[in-house]
Amino acid sequence: MERIATPKKTKEIISTYGFAFQKKFGQNFLVDRHVLNKIIEASHITKDDVVIEIGPGIGSLTQELAEHAKQVIAIEIDQQLIPILEDTLSAYDNITILNEDVLKVDLVKLAKETNNGKPIKVVANLPYYITTPIIMGLFESHVPVESITVMVQKEVADRMKADPGTKDFGALSLAVQYYSKPYIVANVPPNCFMPRPKIGSAVIRLTGHTSKPVDVKDEKLMFRLIRASFGQRRKTLINSLYNHLKDMYDKERLKEAIESIGLQINIRGEALSLEAFAALANALYERHS
Repeated sequence: MERIATPKKTKEIISTYGFAFQKKFGQNFLVDRHVLNKIIEASHITKDDVVIEIGPGIGSLTQELAEHAKQVIAIEIDQQLIPILEDTLSAYDNITILNEDVLKVDLVKLAKETNNGKPIKVVANLPYYITTPIIMGLFESHVPVESITVMVQKEVADRMKADPGTKDFGALSLAVQYYSKPYIVANVPPNCFMPRPKIGSAVIRLTGHTSKPVDVKDEKLMFRLIRASFGQRRKTLINSLYNHLKDMYDKERLKEAIESIGLQINIRGEALSLEAFAALANALYERHS
């Protein structure tokens, strides 16, 4: 089969179908096979795997996935791309194309129906404007996912991987690291796409934990603390928490909880590790109970 992921073939497909890029869908097609190979290699796909691809575009990555996986479910929101995908991928009998908004698809049900509830793999060149909702939706909905290997905006990949105390560290870092182990596979320059985005990209693999990295009694409380702590980064932890949680805790109780886990009262939220947030959530949970 002729490879789709080349500048020449991509231009040919766009011209043949009179395809018009839609800015609202954040469409940038990958035209660099070297990067494509890195994505496939990093995702560790085998003939036993069911893969969900989000935003297949004209099928550049889908084609490679189909040659490595047992089955590929490609979810594409743009209706004008459906006949293109059905044509460019017609040689493959292990691809299912869904014209859906991935944020509205019941992925838990889809995984159960296509892979008997066993963990699936997600591989995608994600539209940057909805990267975080997609990834957090996969985690928070408890979709049985073994790994997520995705192309994202470089600064988002850096935030997912960031350590406490660094400028990129924030609520996204903690959420991603609670559910998975992030590994940046490669940085990708704008000239690897058509059209060229204005910013750099990166391929990141998120490998799901076999067991949670911290023991926390109330996940929702921990994430409420995390969001509150980064809502106003310049404020101290206690002031940020009090501003957002005064309906639950007075300042004295917050002070007691912070000090009970060995933290200074003037510490800022950005200095806390995932383990510290879990310990703080447990301390407050016990006091609230």
